Amino acid sequence: MAVLAFGTLGIVFGDIGTSPIYAFREAFHHAELEVDLTTTYGAASIAFWALVIVISMKYLLMVMRADNHGEGGILALTSLVIPPEGQSVSKIAAGVVTLGVFGTALLYGDGLITPAISVLSAVEGFEVATPAFSDWVIPIAVVILIGLFAVQQRGTAGIAKVFSPIMIAWFTTIGLLGLRQIIAHPEVLRAVSPTYAIDFFIEHPWKGFIALGSIFLVVTGGEALYADMGHFGRKPIQIAWYGLVLPGLLLNYFGQAALLAERPTEEIGDLRPFYEMAPGWALTPLAILATMATVIASQALISGAFSLTVQAVQLDYFPRLAILHTSDKHIGQVYVPLVNWMLMIGCVGLVLTFRTSSNLASAYGIAVTTTMLITTLIFYRFVRDKWRWSVGKSLAILIPFLIVDIAFLGANIPKIPSGGWFPLLVGFGLVLQMTTWRKGRQLVASRIRRGERPMRDVVDEALEAHVARVPGVAVYLFKDEGAAPPALMSNLRHNRVLHELVLLVSVHTSDVPRVPEERRSTVTVLGDGIYQVRIDYGFMDEPDLPFALGALNELDVNVDEMTYFLGRESVTAGKVPGMHPWREELFVLLNRGAANASRFFKLPPNQVFEVGTHVEI
Repeated sequence: MAVLAFGTLGIVFGDIGTSPIYAFREAFHHAELEVDLTTTYGAASIAFWALVIVISMKYLLMVMRADNHGEGGILALTSLVIPPEGQSVSKIAAGVVTLGVFGTALLYGDGLITPAISVLSAVEGFEVATPAFSDWVIPIAVVILIGLFAVQQRGTAGIAKVFSPIMIAWFTTIGLLGLRQIIAHPEVLRAVSPTYAIDFFIEHPWKGFIALGSIFLVVTGGEALYADMGHFGRKPIQIAWYGLVLPGLLLNYFGQAALLAERPTEEIGDLRPFYEMAPGWALTPLAILATMATVIASQALISGAFSLTVQAVQLDYFPRLAILHTSDKHIGQVYVPLVNWMLMIGCVGLVLTFRTSSNLASAYGIAVTTTMLITTLIFYRFVRDKWRWSVGKSLAILIPFLIVDIAFLGANIPKIPSGGWFPLLVGFGLVLQMTTWRKGRQLVASRIRRGERPMRDVVDEALEAHVARVPGVAVYLFKDEGAAPPALMSNLRHNRVLHELVLLVSVHTSDVPRVPEERRSTVTVLGDGIYQVRIDYGFMDEPDLPFALGALNELDVNVDEMTYFLGRESVTAGKVPGMHPWREELFVLLNRGAANASRFFKLPPNQVFEVGTHVEI
């Protein structure tokens, strides 16, 4: 538990841990607030209660208890409230699924902005030490980002070994910087009282509302924290949060408020309260440490994006992608090369386009606030369906969270014209892709089913026609149990042979992250040397079909002698009713780019026989 808690510091808390660099400053800068006791104490009070309500109470106390067998994230939460496969889906359930998909897509937009704004804000700290450094900010930020994504293939565990000690130094340092200011101005601790936040909004209603959109940045790592839960588990995250992360953050935010309270001015201007807390000799070392910490901050969203991608692929919202498991001790640690390089290109593009952390702050927040609101709505469905809470109890506990989420979302809406449109554009684009892929897969399956025949009828006809029974084991992959796979029917029609042993294998993805090996396979005897084999994987399992078939107790087969017959659908857009023509074309494009099924299921290439099928959607 201690080792895992140590590991969380380098992976899970980077995003929320580096918010002090820019959150406080942007709250004043974005809203053009005057720096005085009311605004500084009010901002500190809001930051305190945001961390307590959103992170400690909502996520760590409530939402993270809604884990799907240890796996977290909005898509894992969504899978807990949708009906099992084969059951009818109500309009409410369909709406919940759509919300979950949209929230997932928005997290990818957040995953693009977080590394860019974090690294930029840290590198800009060198400008405080020496203005001559300003011309080097963007080139250095780009090099750091490229290096970060280049090491992802080493795996979460390997990265955590390097990152966690740095984050211990980071949280200790920012806590001490804040404590130094609090000792000089202890009155700032009065801002723990929510009355200071109320006074802030009474005195500056509109500017306070606008500032709320930037103060929200103090909790931006909450959703990534939930998505990364599968890497370490809930308990280690809680231990690290209360033991080091929360104390360090609170000390620093109150320290920044104490610093600003002693320097009243009409506007914040070029003041950077985070760096101003440090003595002159410590500016350069602090900027170096901040740069390392913000590199680590990016890791939380990158790891979360990998986990979400695996879930989306297994739940059939993304085409099959190459997915590498990077740890033999913790199955939740994965690396997705395509997602990694796409995120890198997007992050570098954002740095080159927006050029400063202040400009990027305008794009930051809208995606996270929307996802947090969606999480609360889906969590309401969860507590009603799974925990059987009454409507009154559910609303009494969740309405305060909902009010906070709506307030933060409303405060971020004014950011849309100045950059907030970017993560929304990414989110809507991915929602379109995910829903198109899922709908297209359903259409392909329905087209194939039109020509389906019961397996028993096909075998009886083949035996009556005295087709040759050839030695060996034939494995046909087809999801519809009881029906004859198109590849088998093509083999009978063209080659007029039937293997002595035939395994009809259907692979299903369960709504749990992992299925134990002893409960993974079910074998049904159909007679005449034919068996129906059902294999269930969790949405975080790594499919390995030869291993699963070799582990069957009911059959004594040699996996090295198997021949795998796969149906390879050649999909084209046509005039058959289904989707809008341009969505059909998009599905065809996605289908062409999907990873080969034999590679996805780890089938030996020299034992695979593909049978083509033309499908028009």
